[in-house]
Amino acid sequence: MTRPIALIDMDGTLADYTGQLMHDLEELRSPYEPVVSPEDEGKYSWLKARIRLIKSQPNWWLNLPRLKAGFEIVNALRMLDYELHILTRGPYKLGESWTQKFQWCRTYISDADITITHDKSLVYGRVLVDDWPDYIKGWLEYRPRGLVIMPDQPWNQGFEHPQVIRFKHGENLEEVVQALKLQRNQND
Repeated sequence: MTRPIALIDMDGTLADYTGQLMHDLEELRSPYEPVVSPEDEGKYSWLKARIRLIKSQPNWWLNLPRLKAGFEIVNALRMLDYELHILTRGPYKLGESWTQKFQWCRTYISDADITITHDKSLVYGRVLVDDWPDYIKGWLEYRPRGLVIMPDQPWNQGFEHPQVIRFKHGENLEEVVQALKLQRNQND
């Protein structure tokens, strides 16, 4: 029997991309500027350039902190003998980020294959673990029997889908494990 494939997002699921970016934006903020977040990129012309500057720093991606909740899901997937595949999106204009993302994954999840892509919906897996609703929707269009585990984040509040289980760190790991068991035993 082949092992089922679990696709696991990096940024916002395993690595604290947003937390690190918010920290770095605050470090650069003058006392006269408003407090901003990455979602404000369209509001301020200078913010897009500042975010690109931050993400272009040597080893910025490589040094992203780990998110405990994402690694709880990874441990559950290992326990259930899923084949682990990291599925992360690579920024078009930051080619060095692709290498750093690869290195980050090799450092923290050395037993996983790694796919860096622009379109996650094209990659096969029985399970997707991702925090971003647009990526989830695209992937589910091609996976009518797929299961998504969505780590609970401020930017995905209100998103619901019958094939999506929201993982609330410290609250419903057993529910996630049970869904993964059912999905593992499902025939393709």
